[in-house]
Amino acid sequence: MTDQTLADALAAADSPMALLRNNPGRHPYPVNSEFTNWIEEVRSWREACSLSDLSHHQKDLYVEGPDALAVFADLGINDFGGFEPGQAKQFVACNPDGYVIGDAILFYLDDNRLKLTGTPVAPDWVEYNLETGDYDATAAADERYHDKDEPHRTFRYQLQGPDALDTMRDAVKGSLPEIPFFNFEDVTIGGVEVRALRHAMASNAGFEIWGPWAERDAVRGAILDAGESYGIRQLGEKSYKAQGQEKGWIARPLPAIFGEPMAEYREWLDAGSYEATSTLGGSFDPDDVSEYYLNPIELGYERFVDFDHDFVGRDAVSEMAQVPQREKVTLVWDDDDVVELFTSLLRDGETYKYFDPSMPYWAVFHYDEVLRGDETVGVSKYFGYTYNERSVLSLALVDSEYSDPGTEVTLVWGEPGGTSPNPKVEEHVQTEITATVAPNPYVDFDE
Repeated sequence: MTDQTLADALAAADSPMALLRNNPGRHPYPVNSEFTNWIEEVRSWREACSLSDLSHHQKDLYVEGPDALAVFADLGINDFGGFEPGQAKQFVACNPDGYVIGDAILFYLDDNRLKLTGTPVAPDWVEYNLETGDYDATAAADERYHDKDEPHRTFRYQLQGPDALDTMRDAVKGSLPEIPFFNFEDVTIGGVEVRALRHAMASNAGFEIWGPWAERDAVRGAILDAGESYGIRQLGEKSYKAQGQEKGWIARPLPAIFGEPMAEYREWLDAGSYEATSTLGGSFDPDDVSEYYLNPIELGYERFVDFDHDFVGRDAVSEMAQVPQREKVTLVWDDDDVVELFTSLLRDGETYKYFDPSMPYWAVFHYDEVLRGDETVGVSKYFGYTYNERSVLSLALVDSEYSDPGTEVTLVWGEPGGTSPNPKVEEHVQTEITATVAPNPYVDFDE
């Protein structure tokens, strides 16, 4: 913590955009960039199975007490009816105007004890409300983001791929229980009692496994041994980041915390917090920070909004659900236009904005402008090359009239003015990329 708050940092900047665009780039991800090579690792979650180490880059917030569930019900859009120990859900929190602050995975560990895991945005908002609200509950944070305060309470691994289920069966002592989707149970791996959450991220079957930090090597070794005959690969940073385009989850919306209703929260947030130090980038460059905000309806979360309970932003979200919203789509970048980006590096004169196909990000909150003719019709966010599809894809929100698969749009590529105070951005010229609208998620993993 520092003596300065996010409010102080904003007071010294011209605008929230000026503050965030001046930040020095994405946060470090403290695992190997590659374990074998990133292309084989990318193939593994489609052809065999993959193991990711998620122990270092997200925050755990443990909430305990009689009102432990109540704070999440007050803040989350979700339906908490029937939610009980042994279950998990994607928790989504909005500001009073109905725009998304952040999301994370909520685990119901035991009676009156829950854990929220994700980037620090949603955990920070819950922690603030616990401190300032009238709740009979306490919070304890494991600040794993950027590998703070190592050692941590727990390790966390993710197992994915068509052979993940067989690998898990071989790794677990005894019989693997039948775990329903987004439920978790105790199992033993490598002589260690751990918890296993059943989910699917980039495959038909998947598990998230966590247990005592000191036993992380034993559990990882047992999983790798069990998966060896199936061609298991450990995912490094390059390959882990490439899953997003295939699975269709739009990560890292700019937290909707910069309006007047959130002023007291900005006084609480530290100037060194994730929200204050993360970088804004991309060609989308509106005058008002609220233009970056995303709402839960357009993000596809309407399916689990529970309007029968009161939560922060309920009335606004209800109004949003009554009118057409932008649609979540995948954009397939034109191959020739992508080649032209790299061709510009091989000739004299100005170049277009470069991105490493295996590690494309220089900003945490990346937004590119999407056009149809001269009209702005959406924003494009999570982007990158996927070897499995041999394409550059990005995840976007576009006006519904342009959301049909096969519709052609234009993505503006490069920072405003071809420059940025971010030291990870080189001077360049903006250009345009032709893109074709495709479904989100792009890959049907049930095939």
